[in-house]
Amino acid sequence: MTGTALPRVGAASGSAEVTNQDSGVLTVWSDIGCPWATLALHTLHDRARQRGQALLIDHRAFPLELFNGRPTPKLIIDAEVVTIAGCRPELGWKPWMAPESAYVVTTLPAMEAVQACKDPVVGGLVASDELDAALRHAFYADSLCISVPPVILEVAGTCEHVDVDALAAAMARGSGRAELYGQWEVAQRPEVDGSPHLFAAAGFEAHNPGATYHWTASPPAGFPRLDAYDTSWADGLLELLADAH
Repeated sequence: MTGTALPRVGAASGSAEVTNQDSGVLTVWSDIGCPWATLALHTLHDRARQRGQALLIDHRAFPLELFNGRPTPKLIIDAEVVTIAGCRPELGWKPWMAPESAYVVTTLPAMEAVQACKDPVVGGLVASDELDAALRHAFYADSLCISVPPVILEVAGTCEHVDVDALAAAMARGSGRAELYGQWEVAQRPEVDGSPHLFAAAGFEAHNPGATYHWTASPPAGFPRLDAYDTSWADGLLELLADAH
């Protein structure tokens, strides 16, 4: 969850395994439990709303707990949430308010549900993006345990384009799990740097765009410091996606 890079406009789009080849679709590799990814997605959605522009995102899983072999430590997420929310209060994030025993221990079921939503029967890419955003809000603002399928389905019920019954049936069949593990395999390639990494076939690539930050020391001794956050990357990307249609 560390690192920053400037957007590369005009970069090679990459293979279909890395980048959705539809020039009007943005591919985002991320983990729902990554605050930096959630910041980038919020910035992008917010600017798209302000511009009155439709945004189509193909979410790909960068499952941090599979890379690291452990749940992402609460102390790291807590520190990053405070750092980011202190600079960007419009996010509406809050400290974890539920009992610690109810804390999110895994984000895999949530990310599997986001993948399952891509099925047109459930709602397609629009529904998938709606659920991804709603699950992030449920975690960072409402302190809901999105590790639990009933909670995921409750959150899905707030999404306009998600067929909750179809999603429930898909989750019962294990839909989304094979896709997640397949994406984890692709995410281990050098083309994907971490969470978040954004790709557009129209010619855009950026890992954690806009954020300049560092940890003062390795956790748990240090703290994250957000030195700057530039949102101009979002307008440039949205213009590129609009021109691609």
